[in-house]
Amino acid sequence: MSAVAFDTFIFVPAYNVENTLAGVLDKIPESVWNRSKVLVINDGSKDETEKVAREYCAEMENCTGQNDRAGRLEYFAFEKNSGYGAVVKKGLTEGIASGAQFVACLHGDGQYPADMLDKFLDHLENFREVGVEQCRLALLQGSRHAVSGGAKAGHMPFYKRLGGAFLTALENCVFTYKLTDRHSGFIFYRTEFLKCVDLEKLSPSFDIDLELISIADAMATGAEPKFALGELPIPTVYADEKSNLNVVNYGLRCLKQILRRLLRK
Repeated sequence: MSAVAFDTFIFVPAYNVENTLAGVLDKIPESVWNRSKVLVINDGSKDETEKVAREYCAEMENCTGQNDRAGRLEYFAFEKNSGYGAVVKKGLTEGIASGAQFVACLHGDGQYPADMLDKFLDHLENFREVGVEQCRLALLQGSRHAVSGGAKAGHMPFYKRLGGAFLTALENCVFTYKLTDRHSGFIFYRTEFLKCVDLEKLSPSFDIDLELISIADAMATGAEPKFALGELPIPTVYADEKSNLNVVNYGLRCLKQILRRLLRK
């Protein structure tokens, strides 16, 4: 594979997403492709996710001319389902090793707006905290609740809206940065922050995102904060896809994260 220049690494968690994966990759703006390396991580899918991913990679390698994307897309597969936490750790580890300045998580199921990648990267790159010198965003998360009624309009199930609101209210009592949605998987990281995190010790489950947010929040509230946290609104998209998240287990894991942060204060 030919060497290409990039400053952004995007990993795509992909589990049984044969019907949505190609569409997600299609929606990545050309300006983002031009600056990024993209890694699709197949978490032991039982459908045709691997076929779709490999065919997309082959098409990109054969694409020439103005939209030359050769060398921009790679594929990795776990032999068996290893869990969301393992996928995120793999993506973040590869992102750090790539030398990219930013690492982004873009789910392959189509729930998050690939067409907004450029807007988020621009915000992450140019953010400066008012009154704090050399303080940059450790991470930037997409919020489905920043716009009132947006989650309901996007057909997010009621129990998820209720549970998310309850957890976020508790989290805002404990965390320094007050956010409207800590449970979105559309997250952009500054590699400088990720290098400060022991990834191997992170959760193996879906609460790994909240754990990273908790770490970033703690690092952003020291005597001389180096990092900050941010969020931008995103649309909510729920269709007929089957969720792999056990909401009870997830809720309990999040409560554990909240208690851990409370005890450390």
